[in-house]
Amino acid sequence: MPRPILATVHTDALRHNLQRLREAAPGARLWAVVKADAYGHGIERAFEGLRGADGFALLDLAEAERVRALGWRGPILLLEGVFEPRDLELCSRLNLWHAVHCDEQIDWLAMHKTHQPHRVFLKMNSGMNRLGFSPERYRAAYARLAALPQVEEISLITHFADADGDRGVAEQWAVFDRTTQGLPGERSVCNSAAVLRYGQDGALRGDWVRPGIATYGSSPDYPAHTAEQWGLRPTMTLSARLLAVNTVAAGGRIGYGGAFTAEQPTRVGVVACGYADGYPRVAPTGTPVLVNGVRTRTLGRVSMDMLAVDLDPVPDAVLGSEVTLWGVAANGAVLSIDEVAHAAGTVGYELMTALARRVPVVVQG
Repeated sequence: MPRPILATVHTDALRHNLQRLREAAPGARLWAVVKADAYGHGIERAFEGLRGADGFALLDLAEAERVRALGWRGPILLLEGVFEPRDLELCSRLNLWHAVHCDEQIDWLAMHKTHQPHRVFLKMNSGMNRLGFSPERYRAAYARLAALPQVEEISLITHFADADGDRGVAEQWAVFDRTTQGLPGERSVCNSAAVLRYGQDGALRGDWVRPGIATYGSSPDYPAHTAEQWGLRPTMTLSARLLAVNTVAAGGRIGYGGAFTAEQPTRVGVVACGYADGYPRVAPTGTPVLVNGVRTRTLGRVSMDMLAVDLDPVPDAVLGSEVTLWGVAANGAVLSIDEVAHAAGTVGYELMTALARRVPVVVQG
């Protein structure tokens, strides 16, 4: 039999989360963000759960070709735009919309020969200091684009740096709103946290929202809010089985470096999952896990192919018992990916996208 580890993609949860995000930003059209291979879920596997979106947003041309190959004929947006002039030829052929964030991308458009004018999203650096034109240069960039016959329509876009925190979006929104006053074009500013926290504000939510991580059932502002509090459902489950059940005597150490020492005789389960499967190596003793749907904890260091769990809270656990690393157990119990990530000092994004290729994946729902 194959090694007993499995990832499950829940398409019904994807549909539910899209609907929840629509409710959070009423009247706005919604991008399904599928960069990083749909946040580790796989574009092809996630597509049925996401096809109710108004468009797909992603990073590179290969991802765009995959979405078109699935039969999608609606909008596709390249969030970072094109990376070299010849990319514009494929944008024309695949009818892709694309971001423009620097002078060079405008230069490439000006030199591009096309029979089909392009829809572009002009990006402003409103305070994140990553991509985009500064507010002082934004209107000049708009004017350059508007003068090009290669450009059919210009939309306006920025990205919030602190929508998930106490600082919020007020400062960046004020910069964006002030700078774009009077400019025609649709607006897109809201990421996951902004949709959930500010999406009821009609002006701020704009014409298009582009939630990423919330679509995949992870809270964008954990631990301030859990996914459950936001009404989101987990879209990925990572599960495995117990390879062995041992009793470690008091004083016995577990795993590499003996990072955990048993204070009393302890039933320990060995799980068919390790950092080569995408589970975080830095996850410490105490990281939550479900065995037979019962909450317990990891013990000691995570190895390449295995990790250890405390079975004292699960007296019925035996060889082959189900272990839920994150997601939904067979009995319906849920372990949030955010809680696992938080224990490991990271975020749910990283765990989803780190899922290893050697882990088999099935689609459910």
